[in-house]
Amino acid sequence: MLSAIANPYSPESLPFGPGDTTAGTEMELQAGALGDRASVDLPRSIEASSYYAHVLRRSATEDTPKKSLRDLRRYLENEDRVWDNSWVRLPRRCLCPFADSVFQHDLLADKSCPSAGLRSDAHRFLTNDGSSSETVRVPVSYLLKLALADALGTSPALPDDAARTGRRVMAHFLNDHVSPETFSFYVVPLRPEAGLGRGLAKESSLRYLLAQLLVMYANRRFELERSGQTAILYFSPHAPTRQRELAQSVPDSFYRELFTSPCLSGWDQGETKQEYMHLCHQVLSRSQLHAMAKIRDAGLTATNLALLPSLSNVSLANNGTHISLGSLRLKALLEDRSSGYGPAEEKLVGDLVIKIVEHFLPLLVGTYSAAPYRLDFADFHVEHVLGFLPHELDYTHLRMLWRRWKKKADVRFLGQPISPSGYRWLDRLLSYVLGLKGDFVPDFRLLDYFVAPLSTHQCPALDGQLGNQDRLKRDLSQQGIYDPRMAFYSMYRLREYARMGYTGFEGRIFSLFDRLGEDLRRATDVQNLITALAFQYILEGRVTHESIPDDPSIESERRQIFFGTAVGIPTFFVRNPTGNRFLAWIIGQTQKTRPSNRYAGYVRVYNIEYRRALLNILQRDAAGLVEMMGLGETLADLRQRIESPERCSAAGRLTGAILDELNVRSPLAAPAAQFNQAAERYYRESLRQHHLREAFDFLDEDLRSLGDDSAAFCRSLKAIGVAEGGIEEFARRARFAALADRASLAELRGLIQLVLWNIHKASERAGAFLAERSGRAEPTASIR
Repeated sequence: MLSAIANPYSPESLPFGPGDTTAGTEMELQAGALGDRASVDLPRSIEASSYYAHVLRRSATEDTPKKSLRDLRRYLENEDRVWDNSWVRLPRRCLCPFADSVFQHDLLADKSCPSAGLRSDAHRFLTNDGSSSETVRVPVSYLLKLALADALGTSPALPDDAARTGRRVMAHFLNDHVSPETFSFYVVPLRPEAGLGRGLAKESSLRYLLAQLLVMYANRRFELERSGQTAILYFSPHAPTRQRELAQSVPDSFYRELFTSPCLSGWDQGETKQEYMHLCHQVLSRSQLHAMAKIRDAGLTATNLALLPSLSNVSLANNGTHISLGSLRLKALLEDRSSGYGPAEEKLVGDLVIKIVEHFLPLLVGTYSAAPYRLDFADFHVEHVLGFLPHELDYTHLRMLWRRWKKKADVRFLGQPISPSGYRWLDRLLSYVLGLKGDFVPDFRLLDYFVAPLSTHQCPALDGQLGNQDRLKRDLSQQGIYDPRMAFYSMYRLREYARMGYTGFEGRIFSLFDRLGEDLRRATDVQNLITALAFQYILEGRVTHESIPDDPSIESERRQIFFGTAVGIPTFFVRNPTGNRFLAWIIGQTQKTRPSNRYAGYVRVYNIEYRRALLNILQRDAAGLVEMMGLGETLADLRQRIESPERCSAAGRLTGAILDELNVRSPLAAPAAQFNQAAERYYRESLRQHHLREAFDFLDEDLRSLGDDSAAFCRSLKAIGVAEGGIEEFARRARFAALADRASLAELRGLIQLVLWNIHKASERAGAFLAERSGRAEPTASIR
């Protein structure tokens, strides 16, 4: 039986209420190298590979189709000179002693046991490159750590506090998956008086700034620019277009060799983690094949003819930002053994919170983050565009979504949808003759990425029982969809105290933020508010597990709204009556619903009306929370994003900027390849500059409040000859140099020192607040 852990009518005592929330982000960035084919690692590795030699030999003897060789050569003939996710090569002599010691340590098979020797694949990271000196070969994600180590090792006058911070945050630069990944340098308290999510936006933005400065530093210090390979780093939500094309041309094992990160940083046993990443890629590639069978069984293909997906699945190259929230009150309960609130209660309540929150997630799609993407008519194959949806929705909702998607897309002639044949030349001809343009999707990443597997009847994922997700993974493994060794994917994931050291939830649905200071901040605010409201509903007894039954069809029913929002479909259908009493209550407050003419026993609901209803519910039921957390402006902003999406939403602003890049008025006015390449170019150039300027603004804001600390830090900058005129004058001068990519090594060292010092001071303030707050976070009651 659930008893109140707080007074549900007293917002200040709720978990995730005012002053109770801590936060952090995990950001995935797009990396690559600019340069000629003869200089950059990726094309050199392809041409030197046994696979390429094999294709050349078999093509010459006509044992394999010429197309395989043509595709590889087309990839290598890269006029843009942008090589996405390429590794880089640098002379080992460029590493200072401290950086070289860090590198040598990371080559160990087990960092906790140096006597075990080097990794078995250590030879991959050290070559001679045709010269007498050793060459280090690493992904850009690991280059960041090496650059930070080198900057620390060549700044002897750096204050001890900043130096310790620098050594600590090296571990926050991971080379996981395919892209560089960083996580928060310190736990951020969400304080209403400090603008709630603004603190998290600032920490994330300054972390991005440090990563950019480290890339610039590496390009100069490690002679990358001189050798014709300039490393680049920026936010981008999609697997790059050219990488997708390459994945269609090469075996999955060769794809993994080229792109899977070696996990040098972040784990004691890097090779074991690398094997895990290989497992994830293999399972997701296999899972996509099994999705084709579900598409057939759902009746979405008229014949057995289908476009075979690549075995080299690119979904791990998608990039997003995860926002994690923790509760000090719940943490105190879990640490108090007499509270009656332990792991079983944490799971029981946590799963119910997730089910409630999932109903509100459509509010966050496209409004705060997005991943605009164009699909040509030739791309509009059901087995291609549905991605992992056959594993995330049941057959009924999958059929409904696909029918509405075809109606939305420009794939109809004389009122009838036309399916592409699979022959590219014929599909291009049909597209030209019949004027079929395909479609535009506001957030394609949420379709191209395995967001959340659907529960089975035997093994629900969110019934509140310990071990439920492990049981579901084993069940899905027997269907070829998942592997028990993989982490369980979820839209809103419970972070359990026993595993994470805090208790809370991780939002995994955010793609690309146009503006961190506004979009990430507001997304954090709303995620926090929805989570607190979910606890309020539970403590009031208004929502229980029985209100939202753990049935796959009911789980699919609420999730279809989320995925439909990502596609941009205007309507969805809900069974009348639905077994989901909570959803029925929301639909009862939604305007312009009516019985469906096509689907007997269903209600047709407009997506925008559903989101308006959710917003009205937040304003009414969470009024106390909104007032005490200072979120009135945030909800007003959210309403503008919903009502005027082209002008106010992240999807609208990103799409508008891409259209400006192309000088067209509509996404459908440009072919898919042009639109998607223009999007990548915009992210790589203009948006990267915008995010940099935004981060420098945050840094300038903090520098103005240094006070007495400025004199001590100014001495360390003078030691490297860059602090003439004081810290603020140096920061202003170095900012313009960095934005123009003309900063000297000394200026970059100085900026890196400033950012590290700023991180140290911010983490000190956050730690002091949390120490004080934790002392006052005694639970007022308990869950039994």
